Amino acid sequence: MLASPPPSPKGLGGRAARAFLAADPVLGPVVKRVGAFTLKPEKREPYEALVRAIAHQQVHGRAAEAMLRRLIALFPEQDFPSATAILSLEEGALRGCGFSGAKVAAILDIAHKTVGGLVPTRRAATRLSDAALIERLVALRGVGRWTVEMLLIFTLGRPDILPVDDFGVREGYRHAAGLDAQPKPKELAAIGAAWAPYRSAAAWYLWRTADLAKEGRFKAPTAL
Repeated sequence: MLASPPPSPKGLGGRAARAFLAADPVLGPVVKRVGAFTLKPEKREPYEALVRAIAHQQVHGRAAEAMLRRLIALFPEQDFPSATAILSLEEGALRGCGFSGAKVAAILDIAHKTVGGLVPTRRAATRLSDAALIERLVALRGVGRWTVEMLLIFTLGRPDILPVDDFGVREGYRHAAGLDAQPKPKELAAIGAAWAPYRSAAAWYLWRTADLAKEGRFKAPTAL
């Protein structure tokens, strides 16, 4: 059984998250195998993180980064083009960077909604709950719950996010628990309730488990 009550997380939890999850009968061996919890969020604005996420949807990572490099090159005076800068581009400029029509529509919607205030700044996001951010941002074109969950974990450093629809998270749990099949999202959500308030760390350890299993370096336990 996990210790109760768990300590309140500071950021993603760090050592406290590792110590807490190490007491879980399924995650404990994973924590021991993987070691320190080393995830460090990218300190980007939500707007930039969302545009980057759109670029990476359904294409190889190298292709996405090439498109982003072309976009950034259009505005050499900026580290990353602002929403206003994106909206100032001539028609066809985004397609010229390699973005598909669907990606162009999504990026323009994100830019419009950033200028309009729907997409909060990083500072403003600190005043919004996880649920409030998910509700606001899934209204954006091309942005689903999974994308917002990745933003919450990897950009905003929210400590208690478990993306139960993520293949890698469910596959990691399958290997960690020695199961024949992945748990359904609702099933994993119920299981993961015991990992609060460190569910982001739990997801990270499950991703690492899936990676190790893919490389043949994770020894699965006997099925529960």
